[in-house]
Amino acid sequence: MRIVFMGTPAFSVPILDALVAEGHEIACVYCQPPRPAGRGKKERPSPVQSRAESLGLPVRIPVSLRDPEAQTEFATLNADVAVVVAYGLILPQAVLDAPRHGCLNIHASLLPRWRGAAPIHRAIIAGDTETGVCIMQMEAGLDTGPVLQRAVLPIGASDTTEALHDRLSQLGAREIVNVLNNLSELTPVPQPLEGVTYAAKIDKAEARVDWTRPAEEVDRLIRGLSPFPGAWSSIGDTRIKLLASRVADGDGAPGTVLLEPLRVACGTGAVELLRLQRAGKGAQSAQEFLNGNPLPEGSILGKE
Repeated sequence: MRIVFMGTPAFSVPILDALVAEGHEIACVYCQPPRPAGRGKKERPSPVQSRAESLGLPVRIPVSLRDPEAQTEFATLNADVAVVVAYGLILPQAVLDAPRHGCLNIHASLLPRWRGAAPIHRAIIAGDTETGVCIMQMEAGLDTGPVLQRAVLPIGASDTTEALHDRLSQLGAREIVNVLNNLSELTPVPQPLEGVTYAAKIDKAEARVDWTRPAEEVDRLIRGLSPFPGAWSSIGDTRIKLLASRVADGDGAPGTVLLEPLRVACGTGAVELLRLQRAGKGAQSAQEFLNGNPLPEGSILGKE
């Protein structure tokens, strides 16, 4: 098929690779413009732009698709279908209607649960036991279109957003290949009206750990925000990112350090911290962290 691919972050790259490997013709790749990044704030192309250019594919990076000229340029690509995954720009109706088979979106949740910007983070934080990928026929609403195919993936007790992100990306790559190979035989199924939830973008204010919460909630927050933006707590004046954890035995006043292994008491139960990161330093295992940053047993994390 002749495909327009629309995506921006690393999540989208394996899907582009799968379409190319399957032998589809990529008429053009659309992604968001380069953003300032790093200490020098130099503009850095997105992972999709970098990958597309390395494959020799034509790339477009419009700031918006609302401009009639941009919509005409899109339509003249004469695509059979557009494959959209974490693109990040709103597609006007003229763009949705341009490809012969419309625009297909790969969404990392079991719709209608977790429509919106951060479905992987929200699924872990909420304690969901499964998630997955839906291939959806796009329409004007936010992730409201009928679903062509869905695939379920379990969420493990130790899963972080990073680990789940990578598995869902690979799953999405397999599913879109299957959908395109069988497109004429698939019937879009409208999403049910019940069970709708919204995965709001993560606010940095959510990332501070409240040790008065039950251990299960604290553990899910740490895993759900790992590696970005990273749940955090303070040790004196130093902010520490908490990147991996598990629920553990132990009790004490919320925030109290319990050693051997490194655990912290919560409102109920305790959380064992497995991986931590000081500002400006690399991530470390709990033992590596303690070797350079001794924490006396009974000290309190997050104390003002």
